Amino acid sequence: MQTGKASGVLYLCATPIGNLEDITLRVLKVLREVDLVAAEDTRHTRKLFSHYGIHTALTSYYEHNRQAKGGYILEQLAGGKSVALVSDAGTPGISDPGEELVMAALEKGIQVTPLPGPSALLAALTVSGLSLSRFVFEGFLPIQNKERRQRLAKLVWEPRTIVLYESPHRLSKTLGELIDTLGDRRACAARELTKLHEDVRRGTLVQLQELFGNQSPRGEFVLVIEGCSIKGEQAHSLDSSLTLSPEEYVRLLQEEGVPPSKAIKIVARLRNIPRRELYKEISRST
Repeated sequence: MQTGKASGVLYLCATPIGNLEDITLRVLKVLREVDLVAAEDTRHTRKLFSHYGIHTALTSYYEHNRQAKGGYILEQLAGGKSVALVSDAGTPGISDPGEELVMAALEKGIQVTPLPGPSALLAALTVSGLSLSRFVFEGFLPIQNKERRQRLAKLVWEPRTIVLYESPHRLSKTLGELIDTLGDRRACAARELTKLHEDVRRGTLVQLQELFGNQSPRGEFVLVIEGCSIKGEQAHSLDSSLTLSPEEYVRLLQEEGVPPSKAIKIVARLRNIPRRELYKEISRST
């Protein structure tokens, strides 16, 4: 880009999540005019470039080369060149590479400019049929079991609508964990958003588990889940439930109407203790 105004700017460009027409005129203009485009997958981005006749130089910037390539991109920016950062779909930095590069650029006093556009999480939220007034985005749950349980435990009493990303091969497991931890809440599963075979399913977590348990799902999912309906003083007491003993936690769940066997199953899973052992402890104390 030849104009002085655009030199040394890092542009965060949102790209289509499915339909190639879901891109702004401003993003197209910037992609044509910058000195360099840093892409999560250059092969994927070349398809977008081919569709719109863009010939800007490409370099890769993805999870496993972000440290080394991040330094190169920062050098280009410091030298007065403009760089556009794109992910395979949606907004860079949202469950995709970009967060570290933005922080490093800001620390060096480099201007960072967002070019908003497609977002899978917002698209799924708006069609979910659930409350949009307040929501929390959790991205992908941790892969390690202990970290997953800890994250899910923090969501038990979350009053806001919950948004998660999930891969197709882990969908069934995640739905089962959500049911065990949160109960059977209203939910929405969206995939292939803005593509030809866009698929949005609404129901409860149990209904979604039954639906996708009978097929081999494809494409990454956005899960939108109803928040906890408990409010006021009840929510405050429940929010501190993780400081309770397992037995106290079970009794608290029962007071909220959770069946005894279900309460024991939930607490045993969250506290990583054998269900039989917890049942014995509760039997002794009653």
